[in-house]
Amino acid sequence: MEAAASEILIDFPPMLRSYKDGRIERFLGTQIAPPGLDPKTNVESKDVVYSQEASQSARIYIPPNATGKHPLLVYFHGGGFCVETAYSPTYHNYLNPLVAEANIVAVSVDYRLAPEHPLPAAYDDSWEAVKWVASHRDGNGPQEWLNRHADLNNIYFSGDSAGANIAHHMAVKMTKEKIDGVHLDGIVLAHPYFWGKEPVGDETKDPAIRDKIDVLWRLSCPNTSGTDDQWINPIDDPSFGNLGCNRVLVCVAEKDILKQRGLYYCEKLKQSGWGGEVELMEAKGEDHVFHLHNPNCENAAAKLKKVADFINQGKA
Repeated sequence: MEAAASEILIDFPPMLRSYKDGRIERFLGTQIAPPGLDPKTNVESKDVVYSQEASQSARIYIPPNATGKHPLLVYFHGGGFCVETAYSPTYHNYLNPLVAEANIVAVSVDYRLAPEHPLPAAYDDSWEAVKWVASHRDGNGPQEWLNRHADLNNIYFSGDSAGANIAHHMAVKMTKEKIDGVHLDGIVLAHPYFWGKEPVGDETKDPAIRDKIDVLWRLSCPNTSGTDDQWINPIDDPSFGNLGCNRVLVCVAEKDILKQRGLYYCEKLKQSGWGGEVELMEAKGEDHVFHLHNPNCENAAAKLKKVADFINQGKA
């Protein structure tokens, strides 16, 4: 029995390992950075519950010397839907300088992880977080920081990898389920985790690599129809171009295996009849989510500034 319990079902380094007895061993995103005043940026943060039912929470950030209303960024972390949290040093150390640079309020959403909570749990939680944020639109929501400082007429969704995937689907949902008093101005998708059965552009045709991505997707979404499922390949979704915003920034990295999907997304969005503005930023010589792993490099600084500028363009 002990040997069977320790038998590996899926080994997916460097992220996680799953065992036949249902146990999950995670290797990334298990550390926690406490909220509070960041001495480098003077950004303040605190953790709040947004869903009592699902026992899910988020981390709120306010810029230094916050007065009046600021654009609001709702951020969804990456990790293949299986690892990481809104509280890991990776995301805490990314959002502190972004909030300071852009002079914004941010809500970093935590959501239930697969495979213990298979998709669409992450999407459901993320939408609950969006609705919770929207509950502050009249200035009488449960969190005073958002009541006082968040401009709900100037909201952005963003995320990296799986979080970028979530940001896209939340923007589509904003069209389907309009929330009065809330305006989504734009979305920022960093190295979005989209895929498909057939390669696009000069995307890899290596069956071993494509199978690996398929395995990760099926781990997070066991009831999927495959990698042409509209959750991971939204291009053929009839709602694809129905984004509840007018501006999109897609960031890709030259060496990222997902780069072609980001380019394809931009191309198809322009052809969809959506009618908004889509911008593309490519980081030369970089790989997937490099800005999180090496936040002090020149390309990471350029990306952070581009995101901050993109958000601030919408203030006018």
